[in-house]
Amino acid sequence: MTQAATNSSNLPPLELYVPEPPARPGEEVSFAHVDRGEAGAVRRPDSAEREKEMRDLPYKLIRVLDDEGKAVGPWNPMLGADTLIKGLRAMMLTRVFDERLFRAHRQGKTSFYMKSSGEEAISAAQSLALDKGDMFFPTYRALAWLHARDYPLTTLCNQIFSNAEDPLAGKQLPILMSARDYDFYSISGNLGVRFAHAVGWAMASAYKGGHNISLGYVGDGTTAEGDFHEAMTFASVFRAPTILCVTNNQWAISSFAGFAQAEQVPFAAKALAYGMPGLKVDGNDFLAVWGATMWAAERARTNNGPTLIEFYTYRAEGHSTSDDPTKYRPRDEASKWPLGDPVERLKDHLIANGDWDEERHAVLVEELKEQVKHAVKQSEAIGTLGQSKPPLAEMFEDVFETPDWRLREQQRELFARRGLDSAGNPAEKEG
Repeated sequence: MTQAATNSSNLPPLELYVPEPPARPGEEVSFAHVDRGEAGAVRRPDSAEREKEMRDLPYKLIRVLDDEGKAVGPWNPMLGADTLIKGLRAMMLTRVFDERLFRAHRQGKTSFYMKSSGEEAISAAQSLALDKGDMFFPTYRALAWLHARDYPLTTLCNQIFSNAEDPLAGKQLPILMSARDYDFYSISGNLGVRFAHAVGWAMASAYKGGHNISLGYVGDGTTAEGDFHEAMTFASVFRAPTILCVTNNQWAISSFAGFAQAEQVPFAAKALAYGMPGLKVDGNDFLAVWGATMWAAERARTNNGPTLIEFYTYRAEGHSTSDDPTKYRPRDEASKWPLGDPVERLKDHLIANGDWDEERHAVLVEELKEQVKHAVKQSEAIGTLGQSKPPLAEMFEDVFETPDWRLREQQRELFARRGLDSAGNPAEKEG
């Protein structure tokens, strides 16, 4: 018997480690692993500082709002009341819109819906902080970006109902928006691809000598996919002027974030392997999101390269209308998230500053409900799922820049079987 065989006989059998969340349904909620740190305690280096001097930052949580609703520390962006109220309104509108359209799904008016609950501060703050022309490559929980920029509510409803006025002509799932005029790139259900696109867009902006930067999102689960690492490599090598963000909301559909290595290191620390700064930010703190975003934007605009930001947050609702989160996590887990509710925290900050009060907040809630109700009714008048559809001819448009003969032949055959003319209208019968 060899020495290696002798030694191995004294070792325990190998065991495969399988990540498990802190609690499952029926168990007591536990967030003992969450280290909030102190608000205002994380240093804010100069945005031009060398990456190797900032390798401590991914391991500290950047917070601005303390438990009394006061803004403290060097990451405080010192925003005026009007800006904060605009951000609060966008977050509140997102939540009101989500509730109404979620009910519409349950009523059979749309085939699919996804709520942004608990994550509204991230896209609302970034939408208001970044410049017109900076391109956003979002995930599907970023509607607050559009609400912050006053995207028409009826147009949004039309897309969700996939009706005749759907701005995407039925080519996308409900809630997977595209709005170029609002710097909102088309959403893909395959999240990782948009990370790479954000990097490519930023590289093109730099190649052309432009001034605009890009912003890309993925969720925690996507960091375990090849697209994430390919995008990080290109961003680092070419110093792309981009801000790359991981929304760590603890769950990738029904999979615990531990499967993407969340238990070992912060997602922000993945930046270190690529030679770029990484920031871990309280994603439920509107001011912290704004402050970190502007720091990363300044770095990108001054040719100092990309930044990876992990937004530490919690997905308060199910992944989508196809998901029941009570099957894999405690029913009351969302209410015990130690970083609180982003809407309530910004509201409390404004009240603490004397710029807001409960009465005005209640009035705004009702105003937003009426606006959403009106928009939904306008869209319902056009038609909901199955009652109204984009023209059939739209199926063949905007597929290729220059349609080839195969596409046109498919269109001709389909129209002929449906008794339609070349424009997709009912053909007149002879005689």
